[in-house]
Order: sequence, then structure tokens, then C-alpha cells
Amino acid sequence: MLGKPWFSYEMEKDIGKIKKNDSTDIIVRIDDFGGRVGLTIREFTSSDRYTGFTKSGTRIPAESFKEFKQLINSIDEKDFTDINSGNEKKESGEIKKTDKKQKTLASEEEIKEEVY
Repeated sequence: MLGKPWFSYEMEKDIGKIKKNDSTDIIVRIDDFGGRVGLTIREFTSSDRYTGFTKSGTRIPAESFKEFKQLINSIDEKDFTDINSGNEKKESGEIKKTDKKQKTLASEEEIKEEVY
């Protein structure tokens, strides 16, 4: 008798998809992989050679989702149009980036401090 695989697809909830190009969609779903629930954002491709999920993508563990959502919600649509005028200054033909700190997800220790 075969044992249970180390991965599990017992819980899957598709949230939606975004068309990337003619053969690839970006799939957003909540799933259980290896006994850990999280948000998966992965590319799904359909071609003559292969149809299925690719290695391209990421997974946000459930315990980091609140922080991930805060990061996403902090983005203003005008940030996409301001990217060249706000972050980069063209001087004498070269592009110089201004100092702008990148937001990062909290470490496990910071999460534990917030929870306890």
C-alpha cells in the first residue's frame, strides 16, 4: 500500500486569473501544499508541448497574508505612471535612481512578537 504523498491538494480555492499573453494566464488561488495553507500566484500555460502550471510564481504563507495584503493595498495606481518620473532622474544621458526604501515582509521573529 502506498503512503500519503508529502504534498496535498486537498484544499484548493481559485480566486481568479489574469491573462498574461495568448498562451499564459496568471492564476491566483488559496491552496494547501505540504500541509501548509497559503496564497499561490503562479503561471498556467497552454501549448502543444505542455499544458499546466509552470515554475514561475510565488507562494505567500497564510501567516504572512495580512502583511502581503497591506503591501498590495499601499500601492496607488498613479505609482505605475509615476515610476519613471518619481524614481529615476535622467541627467546627462544616464539614469540615476533615487534612494527609496523597499518594503519587506516581516521576519518570523517580528511576526511572533506581533502575535504574542
